[in-house]
Amino acid sequence: MVGVLVKFSYERDFNEEAVRAIAESARLKFEGMPELRSKAFTYDIENREAMNFYVWQSEEAARAFFTAERLESITDLYGVTPKIQYVRIATLVENSCI
Repeated sequence: MVGVLVKFSYERDFNEEAVRAIAESARLKFEGMPELRSKAFTYDIENREAMNFYVWQSEEAARAFFTAERLESITDLYGVTPKIQYVRIATLVENSCI
């Protein structure tokens, strides 16, 4: 498994409501996506950052998703260029919430 951290750092003008709206509107696009185990949309008001964390079944699937065109559209959507980091996942604990 591979994790991908997509981090958005805002110099100013961080807008919590806008980030939350982006996450809510994008959520359905990721439900049931092949090879994607999970995705978390996060934000940090104090540090003016947003971060999305993906868990992919394979590195190939992760890299195929993050094309140059996709990164350009993500930049347009969030208003800042993200920093992308690929990490190996040693193990994953998944608890079901009821």
